[in-house]
Amino acid sequence: MTDATDVTEGSETITYDVVVLGAGPVGENVADRARAAGLSAAVVESELVGGECSYWACMPSKALLRPAVARADARRVPGLRRLVEGPLDAAAVLAHRDYYTSHWKDDGQVGWLDSIGVDLYRGHGRLAGTRQVTVTAADGTLRRLAARHAVAVCTGSRAVVPDLPGVADAKPWTSREATSSDHVPGRLVVVGGGVVGVEMATAWQALGSQVTLLVRGGGLLPKMEPFAGELVAEALREAGADVRTDTSVTEVRREGATVTVSLGDGTTVEADEILFATGRAPRTDDIGMDTVGLEPGAWLTVDDSCTVAGSDWLYAVGDVNHRALLTHQGKYQARIAGAVIAARAQKVPLLETDRWGAHSATADHSAVPQVVFTDPEAASAGLTLAAAEAAGHRVRAVDYDLASVAGSGLYADGYRGRARMVVDLDREILLGVTFVGPGVSELIHSATVAVAGEVPIERLWHAVPSYPTISEVWLRLLETYRG
Repeated sequence: MTDATDVTEGSETITYDVVVLGAGPVGENVADRARAAGLSAAVVESELVGGECSYWACMPSKALLRPAVARADARRVPGLRRLVEGPLDAAAVLAHRDYYTSHWKDDGQVGWLDSIGVDLYRGHGRLAGTRQVTVTAADGTLRRLAARHAVAVCTGSRAVVPDLPGVADAKPWTSREATSSDHVPGRLVVVGGGVVGVEMATAWQALGSQVTLLVRGGGLLPKMEPFAGELVAEALREAGADVRTDTSVTEVRREGATVTVSLGDGTTVEADEILFATGRAPRTDDIGMDTVGLEPGAWLTVDDSCTVAGSDWLYAVGDVNHRALLTHQGKYQARIAGAVIAARAQKVPLLETDRWGAHSATADHSAVPQVVFTDPEAASAGLTLAAAEAAGHRVRAVDYDLASVAGSGLYADGYRGRARMVVDLDREILLGVTFVGPGVSELIHSATVAVAGEVPIERLWHAVPSYPTISEVWLRLLETYRG
């Protein structure tokens, strides 16, 4: 979708309305929204079209976790328990994972870009001044692109490995190796108690690894309600994992096939592999940030339209803006940014940037949903109690034992779980909801709708849950709140 009149033979500059750096789900969605608005678009990608989510994060991790959770659920159902006593077929699980990553080939996603009329440039993209991008291909060929209206930085984030003695020579896993390994390690040390740490501990323990989970803080899943991490830790221990909190790693050494991990208390742990799941950093260190007055390697600050501060043409969408490092939230931002780019290109006089407006990514602040696909699952939408209080809201937390709901007992014998809703007492709406328990991943969107819609408590009372489902917990929470 190039304009022939914009190609300069000498400088090889090709002009588009929109140029996108990064062809992960976020960049794909920005390009898609641009094309839907009638704008020409190009995407630059140095790896696989489809990005981290498709090949090293969301899709492969859930493909690994689904058999583990399904077996755990089956073991809690009468009539099935004895049929699933044996180990998982690790080879079949890994093959299933490979299928969902398209065997790390991006032909299908390239074809989709082509079907919507987006040009793909393979190579390393860098900003080269205002609305200018260079692309260096693998063979060293340099191409120059220009954008009439917008450049969107959608380069995502990368795993951070701490600078510890011996860590480089130990060849540690990051999330990429943990989701793409072609073998099940006999012993695996996982460092970090966040989402990646607990999900990978769950998956590989179920596949046959002896997992040791080392957490520097006092509990797992620190960004969720405290009971979420407590229930997940309890289940991991019951599954055979060694979960250690308040534990620091001081040194890592690899000798042959064995990794020795030294701990802050003077003890050591041995393993075949070690996974560091200790944080993310933006992929902005070598994309020409300095050419537009920004700091290489830094997160990009944006407003709710995803426009980079001080610019009217540069957008940062997804992980790079550090608002909510989740694929679905990045895609939401992409839809917002795409609408903003189109509106500005069409010279719309006034953008709808008010709260919940068409050009405002308000959900990033108020209604972010997340699911942790462990056993039990942990799911949340909106603010935790602590976050709501820190923001100055006058709130009340309403808790309920999920096991007391009829649908939960039917779902699984010995069901364990908990629900919490955080109520804004001044407005009588929900600021946040958290569910922990088997099967709650498919329950969380109801909470997302309630939080994002700011549905009044008095109206939620009329949203009747079907009986007997786990969703009846909504009625029980409301009854508890009303007293």
